[in-house]
Amino acid sequence: MSTPYPFTAIVGQDDLRLGLLLNAVSPAVGGVLVRGEKGTAKSTAVRALAALMPEVSVVPGCRFSCDPVSPDPACPDGPHAEAAGVSRAARTVELPVGASEDRLVGALDIERALSEGVKAFEPGLLADAHRGILYVDEVNLLHDHLVDLLLDAAAMGASYVEREGVSVRHAARFLLVGTMNPEEGELRPQLLDRFGLTVEVAASRDTDERVEVVRRRLAYDDDPEAFAARWAGEENALRERIAAARALLPRVVLGDGVLRQIAATCAAFEVDGMRADIVMARTATALAAWAGREEVTADDVRQAALLALPHRRRRNPFDAPGLDEDKLDQTLDEAGPQENNDGDDQPDPDGGGDDDGGGGGGVPPQADGDRTPPQGEGGSDSDSDTPSGAPGGSPDAPGRSTGAEQQPVASAEPFRTKMLSVPGLGEGAAGRRSRARTEHGRTTGARRPQGALTKLHLAATVQAAAPHQRARGRSGRGLVVRRDDLRQATREGREGNLVLFVVDASGSMAARQRMSAVKGAVLSLLLDAYQRRDKVGLVTFRGKEAEVALPPTSSVDAAASRLESLPTGGRTPLAAGLLKAHDVLRVERLRDPSRRPLLVVVTDGRATGGPEPVALAGRAGRLHRSEGTASVVVDCESGYVRLGLAGELARELGGTAVTLDELRADSIAGLVKDVTAAGRAA
Repeated sequence: MSTPYPFTAIVGQDDLRLGLLLNAVSPAVGGVLVRGEKGTAKSTAVRALAALMPEVSVVPGCRFSCDPVSPDPACPDGPHAEAAGVSRAARTVELPVGASEDRLVGALDIERALSEGVKAFEPGLLADAHRGILYVDEVNLLHDHLVDLLLDAAAMGASYVEREGVSVRHAARFLLVGTMNPEEGELRPQLLDRFGLTVEVAASRDTDERVEVVRRRLAYDDDPEAFAARWAGEENALRERIAAARALLPRVVLGDGVLRQIAATCAAFEVDGMRADIVMARTATALAAWAGREEVTADDVRQAALLALPHRRRRNPFDAPGLDEDKLDQTLDEAGPQENNDGDDQPDPDGGGDDDGGGGGGVPPQADGDRTPPQGEGGSDSDSDTPSGAPGGSPDAPGRSTGAEQQPVASAEPFRTKMLSVPGLGEGAAGRRSRARTEHGRTTGARRPQGALTKLHLAATVQAAAPHQRARGRSGRGLVVRRDDLRQATREGREGNLVLFVVDASGSMAARQRMSAVKGAVLSLLLDAYQRRDKVGLVTFRGKEAEVALPPTSSVDAAASRLESLPTGGRTPLAAGLLKAHDVLRVERLRDPSRRPLLVVVTDGRATGGPEPVALAGRAGRLHRSEGTASVVVDCESGYVRLGLAGELARELGGTAVTLDELRADSIAGLVKDVTAAGRAA
């Protein structure tokens, strides 16, 4: 076994270390989510924590780590006779992003269950993690069905495996630790709430500190054992401090005044549910024990709020995480002076003790306010830069645009959109947009298994085995089933798609109210893509060329950020935008051939600049249609005179055109969902 990097040798990252150590002191805190850029020692710190965890006593030979003092009565390896336990180190079990359901929860031998009536169960990672640490690297990339299983186990402290009437249950209580890079996408709110604490990490900008990081890492790589030996004293001291804090924890007093501050803070920041209150109380208690105190102070409550609340305040993926610290201080001050019946539990306004920090740090870095402030309007509210000269006073005359670049404008308020889907039946990653063959969903048929059997189709299996019972010498009541009889259920659910936005940022789109509405519509579609587990990309075109503003990613908030800062102005190279989108989709088909694309073109349909711009745009549209790319054109044309150019573009693409008003879910009923079929029908 390789020697892990010592926890105490990690340079900086005080907040990360403190969050992990508080969970080591009090596992009831509920785990920690580590958010940050790549290369910031997230995984190193989590793996190093295992060496500091106290040993656990287990029943000898039990695959489910039962406690000999109180063994699980439903343990599949039980019942356990009274016997002395054996001690072993607490495990750190890593859940790979690409793990299967059977690998996570365990697998039943269906063939033996049907033919012999035997519950032959192979434990999964949840069983291995019981009474230890379950570590999920890149937790934001975990498949939805694995997230659901993980949530159930974390909520109930047990894992259930059920297949065709055969069920197995075992205990699964673990410390959940996840790491993620926000650039690759955000977590579902349900999973976010399961993490007790969250910490933000970033690489240090201090030269001396960066030098020390490199020096220690090189020394460790040269001789891991010698490096670990140099830090053995600090590791033992930290291990003893954790044990002392655990012993002190039951004696820590959480007074009514402190509880009032906790409740007032959670109410002031409008967090959902009561889990935040409970986590804050447990965290504040752990902070006091870590500092060697028997009483929780106002400073403990403040620190607990900074660790337990930021990830619970996000209402949508475009909200910046963090707390308004001025509001937090004001709330604590207002709730602090409340009368206390016993008189002794009032928190010390000065903090009531000194926290020497030990293995952890102070206040985690937070945003300056509740959310990122919206972009300014970038200029006056006049319509002076609106294109003019259209017949009848329309601002949308063809061939007329503002040549100067306009400052970015803020987007309008997002709204709930109609669902747009890709036609046919795909086989991509699980999601919530288009129909697909998936591991989960309604059963539509049966087939012979290819590899391990995961979802048994019982009726088809019995039907396949029935004609052979006499030849197989069946004499009893049981059904003689062989491997060739087993049938895998085929199921239909929903997949996530690649939604590629092609946004017209030319001068004809530059009118402020109009571009604000366009950005609001795209933000609405981005929010819909987030909820449906899609990847998104952003191509913009203006002036003489098109550019990939955001390569395909799972981070819709990154796309929203690029959209907010999008400038406008210049001519309309529509063909360049469509051809750039074609290049992006071609590369993505090679990278992820099972994920089907949906092209969303946001434009008024005009094409200017270069020889025969309209004809060239038509050819680019037909190129997408020839490859079967599902597409929809969001028609942004406005004014009294409408030329219908977006509709012409949609016909070239083989898709359909919808106006901004029709895009709203509460608009005209009956908008055709299947965008390609709608376009061809037109």
